[in-house]
Amino acid sequence: MSEFPKLLPPGNIQVSRQLVRTSIELGAFARQQRQHLGFTQDEVAGLGNTGARFVSELERGKPTSQLQMALDLLDLIGLEVVVQVKSGGRA
Repeated sequence: MSEFPKLLPPGNIQVSRQLVRTSIELGAFARQQRQHLGFTQDEVAGLGNTGARFVSELERGKPTSQLQMALDLLDLIGLEVVVQVKSGGRA
């Protein structure tokens, strides 16, 4: 296992915004961010005080993942969830 940095980066400098409509899309974005930061699933699980299985399931888009744990893990890797009214008149 590699040594952890003292502070995690605040976010992904390459992609700052991603529209997410499914758990699969959320998981893929989380995986991309984790890999961008250079962390393994085990390292993120350790930092987030959760199991590697949860990280793996989240990244695979398991629809029954616990929301608060998912939000905590996203925060840990520098992502945040923003809920807004849909644009373009789609309902």
